[in-house]
Amino acid sequence: MTTDDEKKVVLAIHEKPKFAQWILLSIQHLFAMFGATVLVPTLTGISPAVALVSSGIGTLAFIAITRGKVPSYLGSSFAFISPIIAVKALELDPTSGVGVGSFLVGSFMVGVTYALVALIIAKAGTNWLMKLLPPVVVGPVIMVIGLGLASTAVGMVTNNPVGEYDITYVTIGLITLAITVVTAIFTKGFLSVIPILVGIIGGYLTSLMMGVVDTQTVANAAWFEIPPFQVPFLHYTPHFTWKVFLLMVPVAIVPIAEHIGHQLVLSKVINKDLIKDPGLDHSMLGDGVATLIASVIGGPPNTTYGENIGVLAITRAFSVYLFVGAACFAILFGFCGKVAALLSTIPSPVMGGVSILLFGIIASSGLRMLVENKVDFAKKRNLIISSVILVIGIGGAAIHVGDLFSLEGMALSSIIGVILNQALPGKEVVDFDKMFKE
Repeated sequence: MTTDDEKKVVLAIHEKPKFAQWILLSIQHLFAMFGATVLVPTLTGISPAVALVSSGIGTLAFIAITRGKVPSYLGSSFAFISPIIAVKALELDPTSGVGVGSFLVGSFMVGVTYALVALIIAKAGTNWLMKLLPPVVVGPVIMVIGLGLASTAVGMVTNNPVGEYDITYVTIGLITLAITVVTAIFTKGFLSVIPILVGIIGGYLTSLMMGVVDTQTVANAAWFEIPPFQVPFLHYTPHFTWKVFLLMVPVAIVPIAEHIGHQLVLSKVINKDLIKDPGLDHSMLGDGVATLIASVIGGPPNTTYGENIGVLAITRAFSVYLFVGAACFAILFGFCGKVAALLSTIPSPVMGGVSILLFGIIASSGLRMLVENKVDFAKKRNLIISSVILVIGIGGAAIHVGDLFSLEGMALSSIIGVILNQALPGKEVVDFDKMFKE
């Protein structure tokens, strides 16, 4: 039973907080997204400073497009870690035909895809989307994201920069993981929402004590420094290839489904049906524009963050001004050279330690989606769809058609999952419009 205190709203969506309250609560949201937003660029070789700036600008654009009605923060999307790594590997291969900066072209195409989905939602409603992306498809695809990255996390913990097994790195990684788990399980309130950030801080301090961190770069860095933006035609020439398109665009299935889930959860938290007002088309368009902005300055694709929804649920402070403040702080941090230098000194076992838990949580959230939506695996149809998605995605299956294009891993499993769901008999009809009322 929900008490009156739990229902009490500290700050309404359009209520402007007092200055001190505004600063403190905005920084709280910044901390909630910071660990995950920085982790994605670190794993993919993108500048964390650029990722922070793009997330801040993207969030401001999202708030403007949704007319200030959706209190959300947009940060780096985990769904695109593997695709970005794959595309950047092709960029280094002179025989691939994939030019420098192609991952940003792929990110731009992902943003366009979001915008097209938003346009279709505006014209045709939402039920078609749930028919295309039911839990039996999206759940296993999310599991593929987490499990497919498992070897990356373990490698970061066990191997030093030379690629050799290092017990010091293993120790740091396990301590980081332990701190993260303890924070997630045994703390309450705001700390329980930011276990990744606490784990990174704890692991970093452990690394300092074990002599793994070189802080000289932080001391030498300037306080103000322009991030290494990657602007089209200035730093690279945009070049479309089917390889990049098929590696990145099909993966948009996952953040689109994630976006819908976040809007449903957020609607329940703030007790306002965001699917109808401002509408899923507006919020999806905001997501797309944020990703487009990121792609033209060198950042990773963006998505709404569940961590910040958790903060909203705890604090009951729903004011959209808090997210404006968090976005501005993220942009300022991105232009702080010492912050960028500090982020660059975080040892790989620290990031690997938190990644073990984070990637596992991603996989488990896919399983949770299947359980919560009561997907019946006694039905052969459901069993076949999920089994094929998991094996193709985790196994790294690929389809190559000469040098024209290639489709592999997560992207291939996503497309095959959608096709199987449409082709196999016995498809269940999901009424999206009833989901908010349940």
